[in-house]
Amino acid sequence: MPVYEYLCRVCDTRFEERRAMADAGAPINCPSGHPDTARLLSVFASVGRADAAGPSGRPTTGGGCGAGCACAS
Repeated sequence: MPVYEYLCRVCDTRFEERRAMADAGAPINCPSGHPDTARLLSVFASVGRADAAGPSGRPTTGGGCGAGCACAS
C-alpha cells in the first residue's frame, strides 16, 4: 500500500498515512482529530537507470563508478 502525505489546515501538522490507492482522496482526520486536511503532492526522485549501458557494457552516463572500477578506466 502506498504512503500519502497530508497537511492539517487547522494545526499545520504534516503527517503520513498508508492507504489503498482507491482511498487516497477520501477524507482523513489529522492525528489531533481535525477533519480539515489536504493531501500533499509528494516528490519522487530517481537517479540513473540500471540498463544504461552502451555496447561496451560500460555505463553511458555518470562518468564511471569510482576509483578502481573497470568502468572508470
